[in-house]
Amino acid sequence: MNQTPNTSTQQKNSSDADIDLGRFLGVLLDHKWLIIIVTLIFSGLGYVQGQLATPIYQADALVQVERRSSVSPFGNVASVIGDEALSTPAEVQILQSRMVLGQVVDRLDRDVIVQPVELPIIGNFVKRRGISRPEFMVGQPHVWGDESLDVARFDLADSRRGQRLFVERSAEGYRVLLNDILIGSGQVGQVEQFLNDELILHIKDFDAAPGARFRLMKQHRISAIASIGSRLNIQNSSGNEGAGMLRLFMRGEDPIELARTLDAVTETFLTQNVERQSAQAQQSLEFLEEQAPELRAQLAEAEQLLNEYRANLDSVDLNSESQAAIQRYIELETQLNELEFQEAELAQRYTPSHPTYQALLRQRRQIMQDRTELNDRVKELPAAQQQVVRLRRDVDVTQAIYVNVLNKIQELEVARAGTIGNVRIIDNAVITAQVAPNRTRMLILATLVGFMLSVVLVLTRELLRRGVTSPDQIEAAGIPVYATIPLSRAQERLTRRLRRKGLEAKSVVTDVLAEREPADLSIEAIRGLRTSLHFALLEGCNNRIMVTGSSPGVGKSFLGINLASVFAQAGKRVLLVDADLRKGYLHRAFKLDSSPGLSDYLAGHYELSDIIRSTDIENCHIISRGKVAPNPSELLMQSRLAEAMEALSDRFDLVLIDTPPMLAVTDASVVGKLCDTTLLVARFEKNPVREIKAAKRRLEDNGIAVRGAVLNAVERKPSTASGYYGYYHYQYR
Repeated sequence: MNQTPNTSTQQKNSSDADIDLGRFLGVLLDHKWLIIIVTLIFSGLGYVQGQLATPIYQADALVQVERRSSVSPFGNVASVIGDEALSTPAEVQILQSRMVLGQVVDRLDRDVIVQPVELPIIGNFVKRRGISRPEFMVGQPHVWGDESLDVARFDLADSRRGQRLFVERSAEGYRVLLNDILIGSGQVGQVEQFLNDELILHIKDFDAAPGARFRLMKQHRISAIASIGSRLNIQNSSGNEGAGMLRLFMRGEDPIELARTLDAVTETFLTQNVERQSAQAQQSLEFLEEQAPELRAQLAEAEQLLNEYRANLDSVDLNSESQAAIQRYIELETQLNELEFQEAELAQRYTPSHPTYQALLRQRRQIMQDRTELNDRVKELPAAQQQVVRLRRDVDVTQAIYVNVLNKIQELEVARAGTIGNVRIIDNAVITAQVAPNRTRMLILATLVGFMLSVVLVLTRELLRRGVTSPDQIEAAGIPVYATIPLSRAQERLTRRLRRKGLEAKSVVTDVLAEREPADLSIEAIRGLRTSLHFALLEGCNNRIMVTGSSPGVGKSFLGINLASVFAQAGKRVLLVDADLRKGYLHRAFKLDSSPGLSDYLAGHYELSDIIRSTDIENCHIISRGKVAPNPSELLMQSRLAEAMEALSDRFDLVLIDTPPMLAVTDASVVGKLCDTTLLVARFEKNPVREIKAAKRRLEDNGIAVRGAVLNAVERKPSTASGYYGYYHYQYR
C-alpha cells in the first residue's frame, strides 16, 4: 500500500529530527576533551572554593518556660479564676527584644569589632590553618595565621561610632590610623589616649610582625543588637501541660564566640525573668508596707475607744450571743478586705463587665448583705451591749487584718528572696554542627555548572558556525563537488611543528605531501580528483585549470601542489603556475627561489623560457610568482599573460594556475578568463555557504563558469561520520 503524502512528510520530519539530535550528540563527542577539561576546571574551582570558604558553625541551647502564676498578697488570683495560660510566644518576643539582646551586647562588648587585614581570597584560609608569615611578606599589612591582637580596653566617643580605625604593629609598639592618617602611637600594655581623649585604647598583647594591621571599630549599639538578632533563631516546641520548650539556634564563624554569645542570651533571659517576678513581689510588698502603719493606727484608736467606754461604765460583760456576733464580724470584714485586694488586681486585667469581675462583685455583695443582717441582729441587743459589741468588733477586726498584713509581708519578703522565675535553662549552648560550607555539594554543583556551561558553549558555537560541513550544502548552491579531501594528519603535524618554531603555517610549505606521504588519505582523495579532472579536460577547450578559493587559508595551494604531483606521477607533463603575485609561496615546496618568476616575465625582465623551472619531481615544472610587484592586477591584465598561457598549453599536458582568494582581490577574475576549467576550493567548517555563493557569483559576473568545487580538510567527526565521509571510505578504501 502506498504511503500518503502526509505520512511521508511526517517520516521525513522525524528523520530530520533524528539526524539533528544525532548531529548534536556528535558535536559533543567532537569536543569531548573541551567539555572534560572545562568540567575539570570548574570541579577544581569548586574544590578550591570549598577549601577557602569560611566554615559556619551552629550552636543551640534549650530553655523551658513554665506556666506563670501571679504573686498576690492575699492569694493567687490567677489560680482562683483559672487563668494560668502559658505565654511562650510572648517569651519568644522577649528573647528577641532589644532589652535582652542589648544587655548581651553590653555584657560581651559585642559592639567592638576587631578584624585582621587579611590577604585577598585566601586570607581566612591562612588564618584558620595558622600559616606563618613568609619572609617575602615582611612589612606587608596582611595578618598571617600565627599573629594576634588582644584589646583589653577600647573606649570611643559616641560621635565616632562607626568610624574604622587601623592599629599597625611597629618596632616600638603600635601606630593608630584613622582613614590612613596617623593619629598617634602607643605602647603595648599601657592605656593610651588619642583624638583629644575621644579614644582610649589599651592593647594588652600584640603578637604580630611589624607592619601587620588590624581594623578596630565600635558599632552603633542598635547595629550590634541587630547583628546578634539576625543570627538568632528560636523554635517553639510544645512540652507538657505545664511548660513550653524553646530551642535557640545561632550561627557564626567563631565557635567560641558563638557559644559564649548564645549562653549570654539564655542567661540574660533567665535573669530578667527572675527580676520581673521579683519586681511583682516587690510591688505587692510596697503596697502592704504602706497599709501596715494605717492599720496599726486604726487598731490603737479602736482599742482606746473601747477602753474609755468600759472605764465610763465600769464593766460590761458580753454574753455568748454578743461574742458570736463579734467573731462573725471578724470573718466578714476579713473576707471583704481580701476581696478588695483581689478586685484591685482584677481591675488591672479585666473590665467590670468581664464574667470573672462580675463573680467577684456578686461575692462582695453577698458578704455585705450578711454584714447588714448581722448589724440588724446586734440592734436587738441592749444599748450598752450594742456599743460594746461595735467597739469590740472594731478592735478585733482591725487587729485580725493587721496581723494578716504582717504575715503577708513576711511571706512576700521570703518569696522575693527566693524568686526563681518561670524560666529554666535545660541545655547550655554547644556547637552542634558545621552548617557551611557543604563542600560535597559545592563540588557537585561546580562540576554540573562546568559541564552544562561547556555543553552550552559547544552547542552555541555549532549553531553560530556558518562553515560548510557536507558536499550537499555546496551542491545546493549550484556547484558540483568534484572531491572531498580529508584533513591530512601528516600535514597537521608539520603545521604544529612550524607553529612551535614561530612560523606562519599557512605561508610555509616545506615539501610535497604526495612525494613524502604517497599513501596519505588526502593524497588518495586527490588522485580521485585527478580522475574526475581528466574527463573534465577532455570536454574543455584548453588544458588550463585555475585553482582559487573564496578566502585565504582554505588550502588551495596545498591542493594545487599535490594535484600537480599526482598528475606528474601519472606521466603527464605538468606546469604549476603561481599567479599569486602578492603572497605566493609555491616555490618553497620545491626548495626554489621566488625569482625569476611570473611577475618578472610580465614586467618584461625575462623571457618565458627563463622562468620555467624544473623540480625534483619528474614531469613537474613550476613558474614561481617572481618578485613582489606593486601592481599585480595591472601586470596580469597585459597581453603577455595570454600569450604565455597559449604557449604553455602547447608545451605541457596540463597547466595548473594557483590564484589569490577570489573575494580578496580581482586577480582570479583576470586569470580565470584564460582557463577553461575553474576549481573553487572551500575548507571544511570555515567557509560559509554564503561566501561560496558570493565567490561563484563574482566569477560568473566576469564571464567565468565554475566547473566544480573541492571540499578540503574534511575531518572525521562523530557529528559528520554518518554522511559523506562514510561514502568516501566506501569509495576509496
